[in-house]
Amino acid sequence: MAQGEGARFAHESERVVWERLARGVTEGTVLLPNIRLTSQLKDHELDVVVLMPGVGVVVVEVKGGSVSVDAQGHWWSGGGARRSRVRPVEQCRDGKYALRDFVEADPRWKNRRSRVRFGHAVVVPFTDIADDFATPDCPRWMISGRGDLDDLAGRVHDVVALQENDQRVPTAEDVELIVEILSGRGFPVPDIAADADEREATSDRLTQEQAALLQVTRLIRRMEIRGGAGSGKTILALTQAKDLTRGQGDRKAQRVALVCYSIGLSQYFKRQLASVPRHHRPAFVGSFEDLANEWGIDTASHDRNDAAFWERDLAARMTEIAAALPDGKKFDAVIVDEAQDFADHWWYPLMKALRDEDEGGLYVYSDENQRIFARFGRPPVPLVPLVLDHNLRNTQQIARAFGPLAPMRMHLRGGVGADVRFVACPRDEAIGSADDQVDLLLEEGWQPQHVALLTMGSRHPTQVERQEADGHVGYWRSFWDDDDVFYGHVLGCKGLERRAVVLCVNAKKTERAREMLYVGMSRATDELVVVGDPDFIREIGGAQVAHRLGIG
Repeated sequence: MAQGEGARFAHESERVVWERLARGVTEGTVLLPNIRLTSQLKDHELDVVVLMPGVGVVVVEVKGGSVSVDAQGHWWSGGGARRSRVRPVEQCRDGKYALRDFVEADPRWKNRRSRVRFGHAVVVPFTDIADDFATPDCPRWMISGRGDLDDLAGRVHDVVALQENDQRVPTAEDVELIVEILSGRGFPVPDIAADADEREATSDRLTQEQAALLQVTRLIRRMEIRGGAGSGKTILALTQAKDLTRGQGDRKAQRVALVCYSIGLSQYFKRQLASVPRHHRPAFVGSFEDLANEWGIDTASHDRNDAAFWERDLAARMTEIAAALPDGKKFDAVIVDEAQDFADHWWYPLMKALRDEDEGGLYVYSDENQRIFARFGRPPVPLVPLVLDHNLRNTQQIARAFGPLAPMRMHLRGGVGADVRFVACPRDEAIGSADDQVDLLLEEGWQPQHVALLTMGSRHPTQVERQEADGHVGYWRSFWDDDDVFYGHVLGCKGLERRAVVLCVNAKKTERAREMLYVGMSRATDELVVVGDPDFIREIGGAQVAHRLGIG
């Protein structure tokens, strides 16, 4: 039984450990979070107390982010300027004795009970612990890291017998206190991604909480959700597509189309929905071109630069086909993400594809400041506006840097991370300088799959090579590969994100350079490096952006 279910946790790491324990403990186990005790010597904060009838009582200390141990056996949290000394083993050991003394001093215990088994453990949920880790005061079985989370409850169960077996095991009647605690170690090295893991867990939770908007607005059939970069629009669109398809409460399941413009974003949607039960997947998921192909139109042979075909002729042919679709092939609702990319004529086949053209659902997700293509279009029907003004996905440092480019003032709810770095260089040297910055990020500890180099002008040679070798779809599927840096262009990356991004400002003056700068900067969730000519960046981004990038 997890008592204190509504408890507020100071750190996301404590929430993660609490939830892992709550899912895995045996029947009759009690979990108590955030226990505060005062002994004669000092105050104690017990993150989690685990009370197991027939086993023992364990005090758990939780340490989030990156935890490391140096050669002298000193424990550290964080890295760089934010590195600080911590003593997790001492904390949980002292907390254990304080808890035991407090329990045994209580008259209700003193009159009826003898001493039971107490133990202490450390959990570090975002740090990897080596199998052979050991310190004099912390054997491997006493500490659990990222790789141990699936069996966390079992490991905590074993702690008491390994630590103390001279005392009797508690009965169900003895179980009165439980504490939640997280901390881990095993001579791990500082891990730059560990803090990012915790920030990601927080942003994922905030984004899911935001999905409650869909319940509040569920009776609105035509709506435009507007929000700046990092506001969680794409995840909200994905959640809505699944909810409408599944049906809930008094609303029946619907036939839904989830549509976007770019190949990269369409591949993201398909990847996210691949593991969803078939009857919970939207009837169509993909790009506008994918929809044309599904309706039997061959687009492969057409010149990509033929604007007349792509923005007008294709849409006219699709409108004819949509109007003639049988009722079973039409949609109850259409959801469009990154809708500012859609041309005017593209909306007509989408409307004709609705079973009820007058009342059918149309949900549009947009950010006008990310309109980086030379096309303009608006849905031909009125939509109820809903504004998302919280940035959930970027660190506060990154969101603050691109804030002047956003469509509105955003409330920054992301975590605290590294300062945005700017590297000055001439435009014709920007790609080489960007390559150097990628190498530096890897040396600092970022994994290749967490890093992207995005250009604003000519494509990086590696991107050209991969697209020629794998084709457009195969190239975009590589975005989620676990073994390499991604090389891309800002134009194709809307709706996608990487933890660490090097933005190569190698563009010449273009009509929509400001919007491209906004999109490029906002693709980074945790660390951003901007490379380019400072005068050009000041010209396209304005004095405020230049100042926030540290351009004098």
